[in-house]
Amino acid sequence: MNREGDIVLIHYKDQPTMYARIEAIEPDIKKDWYQVTLLLLTIPTQTVTWILRAEYINGAPFTMGGNSMMLKGVERTPAQREKKEAGQSPDKKGGGKPGKVIPFKTSENRQARDE
Repeated sequence: MNREGDIVLIHYKDQPTMYARIEAIEPDIKKDWYQVTLLLLTIPTQTVTWILRAEYINGAPFTMGGNSMMLKGVERTPAQREKKEAGQSPDKKGGGKPGKVIPFKTSENRQARDE
């Protein structure tokens, strides 16, 4: 069941087209319909609001402007973290010298430094 905050894959004409995040699901004035606000994860991002039934929000195919559409939920996968070696503290992971911090320099910083 898709809900607010979920990422969905939008299928257009039976082809996966783009990803979107469900921003809001609010009841519409029509009974059993909902206003679904989606943040389209495109460049640039766009926000759209579609009026859909609950079954369409949850993956049932529907048509929009005569074209087949579908919202398919994207399953979350847990972040994979490196396993700590037995008896090793996080700061001694590499066994060598600690990493060097390199500051991010912008053109403004360079100009100020050069003056």
